[in-house]
Amino acid sequence: MVIGFILLSGEGILVHRRLAGRCRANGKLVHLSVQAAALGFGLIGVWAKFKGKDGIVSNFYSLHSWIGLSSVLLLASQCLIGFISMWHRTEGWRTRPAVLPWHVFFGLYAFGLAVTAAETGLQEKLTFLQARRGGPARKSREVTLINSIGIALAILPAFVILAAISPRHREGQITKFINSKDAENGKSHV
Repeated sequence: MVIGFILLSGEGILVHRRLAGRCRANGKLVHLSVQAAALGFGLIGVWAKFKGKDGIVSNFYSLHSWIGLSSVLLLASQCLIGFISMWHRTEGWRTRPAVLPWHVFFGLYAFGLAVTAAETGLQEKLTFLQARRGGPARKSREVTLINSIGIALAILPAFVILAAISPRHREGQITKFINSKDAENGKSHV
């Protein structure tokens, strides 16, 4: 789930910015494809829990499971609404300007929910490991690994969201740093 859902979802967010200056249709297609792949991995993870030996109720009881299910459902609705309003040409021209800010917001929110689900899942796993009799010691390799993954997951959204909302990477905006002098008053401009 971390590699398939979170990392691919983050790449899907960033790929639209990276390919913004090039062919728009290709950028949208790659964005949609990567997000659809991330959604597929998320659905496989949820399906694995639904197919659990004890049924739905025994597997969806914690905050981790509810946040994770919410993030997968939100990403699924994002893919559907994004396809209809941004990709599908007949409806998209009228609805795109109104939907785009909400699409960006809820896309970043779904990504944040996925990271939150992973963090709560790591904490849940650590709690289960330490609650077992003879569980890992506080300074064991398992605990270090779980904490390291948790720190990396806490840092990842900062980079993804910063790159996604940064004006320097926005489509249609070219930011150049030019050091020149104004001809009239001789002041330098950056």
